[in-house]
Order: sequence, then structure tokens, then C-alpha cells
Amino acid sequence: MNLYEFLPDELDALIVDLGVPKYRAGQILKALYQETPASLAGMKQLPAGLRDRLAAKFGAPLLPEVVARTASDAGDTVKLLLKFADGTLIETVLMQYPEPGKHPRSTVCISTQAGCAMACRFCATGQMGFERNLSAAEVVVQVVMMQRELAARGQHVTNVVFMGMGEPLANYEATSRAIRILTDPRALGLSRRNITVSTVGVVSGIDKLAQEDLGVTLAISLHAPNDRLRRQLVPTARPNSVQELMDAARRYFRTTGRRVSIEYALIRDTNDSIETAVELAKLLGRTGMHINLIPVNPTAGGFQRPSRSRVLSFQRVLTDAGLNCTVRAERGVEIAAACGQLRTSVDAVALTPVNRADNPG
Repeated sequence: MNLYEFLPDELDALIVDLGVPKYRAGQILKALYQETPASLAGMKQLPAGLRDRLAAKFGAPLLPEVVARTASDAGDTVKLLLKFADGTLIETVLMQYPEPGKHPRSTVCISTQAGCAMACRFCATGQMGFERNLSAAEVVVQVVMMQRELAARGQHVTNVVFMGMGEPLANYEATSRAIRILTDPRALGLSRRNITVSTVGVVSGIDKLAQEDLGVTLAISLHAPNDRLRRQLVPTARPNSVQELMDAARRYFRTTGRRVSIEYALIRDTNDSIETAVELAKLLGRTGMHINLIPVNPTAGGFQRPSRSRVLSFQRVLTDAGLNCTVRAERGVEIAAACGQLRTSVDAVALTPVNRADNPG
């Protein structure tokens, strides 16, 4: 267990159960989410006796080790390779989008699993296989680590996307708990509207997310307008997954009132033809869904992105059909931090040594 596993109300109860004044819970929360010490020893505002008692109960470090840190886009994109207490490695990414005269939009792309069992053929994480689910605390601390990174710049996290390693809805309990912690005003206090959960197609998880009314944006990784093509790209997809996902998306919108986004990785000579675009337009017509086209990023799978002109031609078919469609502006491709590129390995550690001077705290 880790203190980041607790919702603030649960932490209140824990402190009271220890026979300690309730206000100490507020001090702990402030330390966890504003001061972000690496261990309980760094919570100097707590009595030594209480720190010792908490350390005996929660012995592991509060934050993971930074094994490697890489940056691109003049520092606007940062990727961290993190190691948890049991040796598990995961990657998380910060992407900043400067806006003149405003606080930059600072989005953290977080992982929910070490590896992934969905086996998407064009995704580096899917090709590395599945190791284990992450706990809610291990999900939350990824945002905290980037909060530390930004604090050194006088900035803060504004958005979180569950689009890193793993399938969030295959680790539903940890994902939903992490959302509640991240959005709690006494924790990080992020807006639910600024959190996006991306799924490759766990229909039961979509329905459960809708019923809990967490108020987050849902993104569905579709990648094909028909089941034959989709199963070539996503081998774990069910035989009727396209229609099942469309039905689940409509239910999510009816229940939550939140628009659903469709993610579509464009792959040269695979799913990028004009005919495929026409089929996709017919599938999504009158749904009100936003389509996010993602020219596939380089991975070991050998898939290639279409030419820019072909991407724009595909987009034009959709927009001419009255659909809201954008092409994602990728960040961090050159440091393997873009969509579909996250993968942990010994090689990654060797190639991207951490620069200790760049790490806050």
C-alpha cells in the first residue's frame, strides 16, 4: 500500500483510526500533492513518531525511481521511465502546448498497466505483452511526478489522458479510483472535463464508466470501419466489435452528456484509402462523435504513416460528410513518446540515461 492509494476522506479515517488528530490528514495531503516528498521522511511537518508509524504501515517509497528522462520540442515534451518498488518499469509523458499570454496546456499521458494484453499490431506497448496491472497509487504518482517537473517552472498539470501503456478499462477499479483521487479538490483537484479515458474496446467498462458518472471524456480507439479490417489491426477485437462499440458510445453519450471521441490510427496501404474513409463516414454519420486521425508513429512493427496529402484527403472525405475531424499534432516522436510508442526495455534504459540535474526535488 501507498498513501497515494487513498481518497482524502479515506485518509481522514485512517488518521483518526490511528488515534491522531484529524488535522494531520490535511498536512499529509498538502505534502503529497503540493510538496511531493519522495518518502515519508520528507514530511517534516509531521511528528517523528507519526512518520515512524506511517512508515511501518506503508514502508515503500512514496514516489517511483526515475530511471530515465528524455525531452524534445524544446522541453515541452518530457518522457519519464519510472521504476516501482517491485522493479516494474512503465513510461509516462508530459506534453505542453504553449498559449501566448496564458498558462500552457500541460497534459500528462499516463499508463494503467505494465505492458498490454490487447496486442494491437501497430502499437509498441501491445507488442511487448502484458506484465501486470498498476495500482491506483501507481497511476496517480505519474501525474505527481510531472507535477514536480512543472513546479520547477512555476507551472502545473492541467489535463490528464489515460492513453499510455495498457488498457485502462481492463484495469477498471484502479482507473476509476485514480480518477476520483486526481479530481478530488483536496488532492490534485483536476477538472473532470480535462480527463480523457481511452479504450480499445472494453464495452462492459464503457457502460460501467457511464453509470458511475465520473464526467470524463471517453475516447474509443476504433482504427477501422468494419470488423474484418479491425481484427487485422486489433487481434483481440470481438467479431462484432465495431457495432458494439458504436452502441456503447451512444449509451455513454446519452447517460453522461459527454461527447465521445473516435481515435483512428492511419496506416499506409492498410486503412487509409478513400473507400475506407467513405465507409467510416457512413458509420459515424449523425453520431456527433469527434474523429481524431493519428498518422501512425514509427514502432518495431514496421507500419508506416501515409503521406501528408493522403492524410488530408482522408480527412476531407469525413469533413465533407459533415463530421468533426482533426489530425493530431504529434509530440515526442523522436524520443518514442508519441501515441503507440511507449515501451519499456533494457535498451530504453541504456539509451536514455537520466539527467539528475534536470529532476526537481
